Amino acid sequence: MIRKAVGDAWKILPRRFRRNVIRLTNHKFTVSAAVVVVNEANEVLLLEHVLRPGSGWGLPGGFLKKGEQPEFGIRREIKEEIGIHLDGLRILKVWTFGPHLEILFAATPIGEPAVKTSEIYGFGWFGVDDLPDGLTCSQKLVIGEVLGGQI
Repeated sequence: MIRKAVGDAWKILPRRFRRNVIRLTNHKFTVSAAVVVVNEANEVLLLEHVLRPGSGWGLPGGFLKKGEQPEFGIRREIKEEIGIHLDGLRILKVWTFGPHLEILFAATPIGEPAVKTSEIYGFGWFGVDDLPDGLTCSQKLVIGEVLGGQI
């Protein structure tokens, strides 16, 4: 009986108030998108990031802006960082790391990459057997899955 009364009271509260209560009482998290870009030689594009811990090498991607759809966010990040477009973009998986959610895509490139931002030192195309040292285990595994190799 009490539960129903509380539920009924909740439903008549203004939507903005309910939304703010939910936001204040839930844990916050960040959201990013990354992409496994594969060329015609079955090589994956990796970027050497300025701010990435460890070796700096990793999949291209970045944080989504507030209200930005993941597909648009990854396309924006790739265009800003290395100046290419993505073809055949598809979601591979969604995973969490603590308070962080990452949406992982796969695609093929349109155009030739070039460093377009100070966030990136450089880039390279790598086969499944010649991935750079310091690449995270999770990225190695997903690259192996996409390229069809064993890591």
